[in-house]
This record gives sequence, C-alpha cells and structure tokens, in this order.
Amino acid sequence: MTIIRLGYVAMSMELKNASPSQTMTFAQFQKIEDREAAIRKLEQIALKNLENTHRLLKNNFFNEVHFYRLTSRLIPLANHEALLDWNYMRPLKEKLQEVGEYATKNNMRIDFHPDHFVVLNSDKREVFTSSIKNLKMHYLLLKGMNINPAHRCVLHVGGKYMEPEKSLESFIDNWGDVPAGIQKMILLENDDKSFTLDDTLYLCEKLGIPLVFDYHHHLAHHQNEHWEENWDRVLGTWSDSPLPIKMHISSPKSEAEFRHHADYVDVNMFFKFLKEIKGTIPQIDCMIEAKKKDEALFTLMSEIKKREDVEVIDGSSFYLK
Repeated sequence: MTIIRLGYVAMSMELKNASPSQTMTFAQFQKIEDREAAIRKLEQIALKNLENTHRLLKNNFFNEVHFYRLTSRLIPLANHEALLDWNYMRPLKEKLQEVGEYATKNNMRIDFHPDHFVVLNSDKREVFTSSIKNLKMHYLLLKGMNINPAHRCVLHVGGKYMEPEKSLESFIDNWGDVPAGIQKMILLENDDKSFTLDDTLYLCEKLGIPLVFDYHHHLAHHQNEHWEENWDRVLGTWSDSPLPIKMHISSPKSEAEFRHHADYVDVNMFFKFLKEIKGTIPQIDCMIEAKKKDEALFTLMSEIKKREDVEVIDGSSFYLK
C-alpha cells in the first residue's frame, strides 16, 4: 500500500495571530533615523516570525500534520542592497535551532518555495546573482535549523525569455555557476504557463534534480496530456534523494480561471491522480496549495475519511488500499 501524507503552506487559518510573514518595507526602514535601531526592529520582526513558525509547528503536531512549507519571508529585507552589511543570521541563531529541533524531534518534513523573482535561467547577470543571494539565505536558514538542506527548496524553471529550448539551455548554462550546496538544495516544478512536465523532466534528468510534479499545473499546461506515461521518469529523478517523493496538489478556482487555486481541494480530482500512482511508491508527500491553507487540509481529510478505498493513519495521512 502507498502512504499519502498531506501538508500545507505557511499560514494557518485555525491558529490566530500567528503570521510567520510579518514584514517592514524599506520605506518604513528609512523613516527610522537611527539605522542601528531600524536594524534591531528588523531583527525583532524576524524573531517574531520564527516564534510564530514554532507555534505553527506545535499546532501541526497537535493536529497530526507532518509536512509544512515554511514562508520565504521570515526575515524582512534580508537581501536588500542597502543592508548588505547586516548579519541577519546572528541574532536568529538560538531561535532557528529551537524551531529545527522541534521539527526534527517530531519527524516533520519542512521545506521552502522561494518567490517568483528567483530565476536561475535569466540571461541578466544581476537577476541571476540576486537569485543566488536569495537561495543562499534559504540555505543558511536550513543550516541554522540543523536541517539537511538537500532537496528542500522548490523552484520553477524560470522565465520563458525566448524559444523554450533556448530558455532550458540557459538554465543548464547558468547551473554551472550555482554553488554546489545550493544545487543540492534545489527541486524543480513544472508550471502552468511556461515549462511543462516534459520540459522540466529534460532538465531534471540532465542535471540530477528531483522533479516535484504539480498535477493542477499539468492539467493547465502540457505537451503530452498523459502524464502517467512519464511517471516512472518522475520517480527516477528522486532515486538519490533522502526524502520521499513530493508533489503539489490544488484545484482550479473555476473553468474560466482554471490556473488560479481554489479555496479547497477537489477530492475527486485528487483521487483521480492517486489511483494512477497507487502501488508505484511506498510514500508520497502531497503539498496542498489552496487558499484556505490548513483548513483545506482538514476539509480534505474529512472527505477522505468517508471513502472505502483508504485506511486513515492519522490527521493528515492515509493508506491507499
């Protein structure tokens, strides 16, 4: 039987006043005349974000949720060009260790999905350099939590600047300039507009990167509609990973807004996918990308519990019979 584990992204609809993404704009930063006081304010916000992350992990443990995507906005202005002298990791060391220890002790899988402006196939050197700087921050955060960064950071291929083939080759050309530790951290995801499953598989197989299959994206944008024909290849990209295979699940907001994520996950759409992969792997971790965050997970589990083709393990996990 295949174990299915569900996770959710960053925010909880259940736990109040626990945003891990509180921020300060650079305009607000500049209004504080004492620069050192302004930096201390940034550090206080980052510490509060980590404290709320810890609260979220505790709430996840209570609800038997073992898979969680950290926000990439834990540290406001971390890579701003005017703050390059700020060692933002130093004041966060103790709290990062505390968060990481809690996740590790309770066997939680945590990872990141950096923002859309992290683009590794850009032909603009300043964009590529900024992307590496952003990824380094994610790497340092994971190391600060004493969590192995390997395969913890999901990216899209990037921009479709020219012909798709040339954009793919641009990713390969730039990959050689990505530091080895960051290379090991990366996962690639097929997207809904630019790079299909076939495109992303090409890169993943060539460069040894695990592929995170986004089922909703594939339905919105594909070369070959029959994704299941490539499923063994997707699995093959995970052969050297210490982690179980991961995928993304969401549902269209509507037929007219098919690419947009709905508030909840359509259980029938989800199980159409699961029936195809049943028995091909011992476990798959499914990250829910729905507007209602953990509420979408709990709603989906309540619907799953009514089915006869599953055996429920706990609050977010079940076997496919």
